[in-house]
Amino acid sequence: MGHLHDAKEAVYRALAERLSKNPVGVKVNKTLMEILHRLYTESEALVGGSFPLAPVTIDKIATGSGIEENSLKNILEGMAEKGLVIDLPRRDKVLYILAPMVIGFFEYTFMRVRDDINMKELAELFERYFQNDEARAELSGGATKMFKALVYEKIVPAVVETEVLSYERASDIIRSSGGGALSMCSCRHKASHLNKACGAPLDVCTTLGKNGAEWLVRRELGKPATVDELLRVLEQTEKAGLVHLGDNVLNKPTFICHCCGCCCTVLHSIRESGKLMAHPSNFIPRLAKEDCSGCAACSAACQIRAITMRGEAGGTELPLIKEDICLGCSVCACACPTGALTMSRRRDLHQPPQNSTEKFARIAMEKGRVIKHDA
Repeated sequence: MGHLHDAKEAVYRALAERLSKNPVGVKVNKTLMEILHRLYTESEALVGGSFPLAPVTIDKIATGSGIEENSLKNILEGMAEKGLVIDLPRRDKVLYILAPMVIGFFEYTFMRVRDDINMKELAELFERYFQNDEARAELSGGATKMFKALVYEKIVPAVVETEVLSYERASDIIRSSGGGALSMCSCRHKASHLNKACGAPLDVCTTLGKNGAEWLVRRELGKPATVDELLRVLEQTEKAGLVHLGDNVLNKPTFICHCCGCCCTVLHSIRESGKLMAHPSNFIPRLAKEDCSGCAACSAACQIRAITMRGEAGGTELPLIKEDICLGCSVCACACPTGALTMSRRRDLHQPPQNSTEKFARIAMEKGRVIKHDA
């Protein structure tokens, strides 16, 4: 029977290797394999391992997997229902995309309550996987990141506000999207299964635009939301001191996450590793020493622990900002009761890729991966 076990493992190994080829791929290790065994049936793993990188029609998947189309359709429907595949109706055909891990089947697994799998066990496995240094490096990427921080607009001084560009404003990004969907925060849901939930708002994960929102709603992973509803979530999460991490593109961004340093995979990894995993905003806090009371509210508010208090002559403690990892989110400036911290333009400004295609092409190129459009 050993050859049957070996054949089954080869199916899951092929799936893991296929996932590793994405621009933001996976680190193939024991923990990943345990996750895949719990999320995918053997037939689903066989199908997943045969997927090309580009969106593809069912006939191409049938050719690659060797599974007849009628049977394949049922398998793909089951995978889409679990968030392992994204199915997109396009006129007279349906395009299928194998969901990556991030942003993909990790989020789709924890965006809702499920009783068909052991959520606590999966939470523990994903936690272990994301704590792996090589897995973090894969998620972080090279020069181009998946995420960018967005400054709190209300904290930008009036003299600077006129210079804030539309792609730097979360409110403008939301308005231009025309609405979207709201989902359960997968990171905080995962944390709840580990008894680490922090109490931050849960149903605030923001998907932007019609296409992505339609799929989430159809698959019961989110609820439709108007522009006004998304703007209210923006205000709610700022009151909670959360960090806005948006899609790192200029045109048609697809998401804004509202993140805490204790639960969010990206922010927690920055806290633990001291390495940036998202592009900072084009702003950075500046301190007016004469106005600082040394209360340490800024240090307590910082979600990534980028601010420490240091002693000054005379016994006063002042905040020291670690500019190499500061996200420029302005949570600290918003928390400052005396106005001693304000947001200023950075000298070196980040301009995101034009769109998702360019973003992932850059990420793939920086990792030495070539994307072949097989469809």
